[in-house]
Amino acid sequence: MKKLIIGILAHVDAGKTTLSESILYLSGKIGKLGRVDNKDAYLDTYELERARGITIFSKQAVFETGGINITLLDTPGHIDFSAEMERTLQVLDYAVLVISGADGVQGHTKTLWRLLDMYNVPAFIFVNKMDQNGTEKSKLIKDMKKQLSDGCIDFGQVETTEFYEQLSMCDETILETYLEKGHIETKQISKAVREHKVFPCFFGSALKLEGIEQLMQGIAKYTTIPCYPEEFGAKIFKITRDEQGNRLTHLKLTGGKLKVKDLLTNGKWEEKINQIRIYSGKKYEAVSEIEAGSVCAVTGLSQTRPGEGLGIESTSGSPLLEPVLFYRIILCDPRMMLPKLRQIEEEEPELNIVWDEQLQEIHAQIMGEVQIEILQSLIQSRFGVVVSFDAGRIVYKETIANTVEGVGHFEPLRHYAEVHLLLEPGEPGSGLKFGTECSEDILSRSWQRLILTHLEEKVHKGVLTGSALTDVKITLVSGRAHNKHTEGGDFRQATYRAVRQGLMEAESVLLEPYYTFQLELPEKMVGRAMTDIEKMNGTSKISQTNGETAVLVGSAPVITMRNYQQEVTAYTKGAGRLFCSVKGYEPCHNTQEVIDSIGYDSERDMANPTGSVFCAHGAGFSVPWDEVKNYMHVESYLKKKENSFKEPEKRHGISQELSISLEEIDQIINRTYYVNQGKKSAWKRRKTAEESYYEQASYVRAQKEHKEEYLLVDGYNILFAWPELKELADKNAEAARMKLLDSLSNYQGIRQSRIIVVFDAYRVQGHREEIIDYHNIHVVYTKEAQTADQYIEKFAHDNQKKYNITVATSDGLQQIIVRGAGCALLSARELKIEVEDANKRIKQEFKEIQRKDRNYLIDALPEEAKQQMEEIIKEDKDDK
Repeated sequence: MKKLIIGILAHVDAGKTTLSESILYLSGKIGKLGRVDNKDAYLDTYELERARGITIFSKQAVFETGGINITLLDTPGHIDFSAEMERTLQVLDYAVLVISGADGVQGHTKTLWRLLDMYNVPAFIFVNKMDQNGTEKSKLIKDMKKQLSDGCIDFGQVETTEFYEQLSMCDETILETYLEKGHIETKQISKAVREHKVFPCFFGSALKLEGIEQLMQGIAKYTTIPCYPEEFGAKIFKITRDEQGNRLTHLKLTGGKLKVKDLLTNGKWEEKINQIRIYSGKKYEAVSEIEAGSVCAVTGLSQTRPGEGLGIESTSGSPLLEPVLFYRIILCDPRMMLPKLRQIEEEEPELNIVWDEQLQEIHAQIMGEVQIEILQSLIQSRFGVVVSFDAGRIVYKETIANTVEGVGHFEPLRHYAEVHLLLEPGEPGSGLKFGTECSEDILSRSWQRLILTHLEEKVHKGVLTGSALTDVKITLVSGRAHNKHTEGGDFRQATYRAVRQGLMEAESVLLEPYYTFQLELPEKMVGRAMTDIEKMNGTSKISQTNGETAVLVGSAPVITMRNYQQEVTAYTKGAGRLFCSVKGYEPCHNTQEVIDSIGYDSERDMANPTGSVFCAHGAGFSVPWDEVKNYMHVESYLKKKENSFKEPEKRHGISQELSISLEEIDQIINRTYYVNQGKKSAWKRRKTAEESYYEQASYVRAQKEHKEEYLLVDGYNILFAWPELKELADKNAEAARMKLLDSLSNYQGIRQSRIIVVFDAYRVQGHREEIIDYHNIHVVYTKEAQTADQYIEKFAHDNQKKYNITVATSDGLQQIIVRGAGCALLSARELKIEVEDANKRIKQEFKEIQRKDRNYLIDALPEEAKQQMEEIIKEDKDDK
């Protein structure tokens, strides 16, 4: 059967739950029409909801209409529970936006409209309460077109000339069809609805069942059933617990099928599905299997969280509507209560329960006063504990106004990691964005992924007030690991310190939350209201007036407008109404005052250090943030970028393209390998890396007849460093690997050394070391838990006295290690140049000999060399 998931959204008191009841009643799902004021609504299943007459938690019901199986999701309308509503948007196929005919488009209605657009959810509009005095359809349509979209069209007048003309104004294709045929097909209208060009509007009264059937018919007629892939995918939008305390994960299946006892994973955990439930109101049906397009609740998953994607689905970012108030939860024994509050946080992640170890206090972020009352009741009913909240304060955030490079280094004894991050100002409301522009020659892909994981796993604190960092783009640009001593935790420390060091250098900006508001009040009191708003550091303007009532719209800081509703009620004697919704974060209007009141000292925050740890003489020592760049081991990314226009220097024909200089390698070798070897190493001067390079080159030439020459190639390092191979690898890794081996096989005939190409296979479970011959070169696939770097290092250490060994890699730390073992180096670029030059040279020589005696040369060559020559000739012809 065809399936759709439809959500109902509205500003509070617009009649959303009443509409849901009416739809379920007319579809035959329920036999009795419940009412919110009678506390018997089908979808208000919690006692708290029935007591207060509002929807707090999103619920679902399943019904059929027009041959479509529809899952109806009823969402909270009150702004204090808007995060619950926003999470539900992520799984909707369509939405019904309910507008009160008596109030028109309100402040929160426009917020919902922006969210529908952001989550790409097509919408139908139902204008409710049209039975009340003063409602006028034409006026409401005009208001919706002005404040929401020109695509808002009355679908109560279908198949009329006026209806078609209005539709034609929404889309050029529809206009052409109408001019050609004189009417518009249903399929075209459905397509325009799906593409957010047309928003069908229906008018009626949910309480009196007026206009509901037209809405249901419109949904059946003008919706398009989504197509889903066969590959498994699921989006989690809610966590709850049933009456027995079982943890329920509510999800939408967006691909494939889901069966009981299936194993689900997000890459970090793997758990089995014990039960699949299809809920409708309080009741549910247990099923053994569901298909894509269904919404269900499953048991057996203990680590899921709202917004998480499984399979082909990606994880969502933070909700746009987030709490802006911060409260201390007052308890007799807060430490004992913390695990229980964590359960509630799983269900309401925006609460952001925080334990302050120093103060032994629990803090929570909350949207408003109503949510406090609900949370108190929820804790008491579930755990039997009475809690209270303090007066609360504003949730501030911080961002930056300029671009900086943050450096973090973590090197206590036997540990090593350095991270360079580029911190750039982001767009307002963009949150934190993470990326990488670091070459894999500098830092391997696995380390880069780990660093990005560490960036994403933490709420990074600003340095002005310790508030959360936001609207910043953080890019990994460089770093370094040690082959032996680096562990994952080292990069966590280095990453955190890099962020903090960058923030200390940056121009930080304190942000505070702002409300957008709509204030309805008697016209004679507009002057008083505008003066109040100006004093609040807000802005306002008159949006409409009718001689008696005026409507003011604008924005102001949350902290100044927080209790203004009480004032409005007092000076208008109950005639004024204030509607507020969170606009977002903007620069704080009293920054220094807030900084002084919070009293945060970034350099005393031991849990978030700004400095780094370096190592000397076998011991680690701390370096303050403003001196870190004097000690860092990797060249500054910004400084290098400034000098990038300069040509790379060459000395005696040797390229300086190495990711670190020979002198720097020498300094690191002496500091790390020889610092603790006592007086014996002090009187015996060690040769510099550069001296060793030239001496070894001379020695290799002198000893060529006595020592066999080996070239060890770090396979994947070279493969991803050569642009043409990297491009091919993105499409076909095996083809890229074979092309590299073919190039090195040709090169071996010229270099006349043993070539060993080493590839990582350390992630292949149970893999044993594998050595195969490919034409005239050797290929090694490392064993489980052994990297190519480790294999090359061991080979160099064990055989450097027997053979003349050259290592081809652009990995900075690998270069240090092989230089310490006395081996020669070739960077990825130098190897590429040698291979290309050798091919050119042999083509030229072959052509000269070919002109003299072509047949004699071919016949004299060994079979393998002859095959290589023919391949080179073919490549040469192809080039031409």
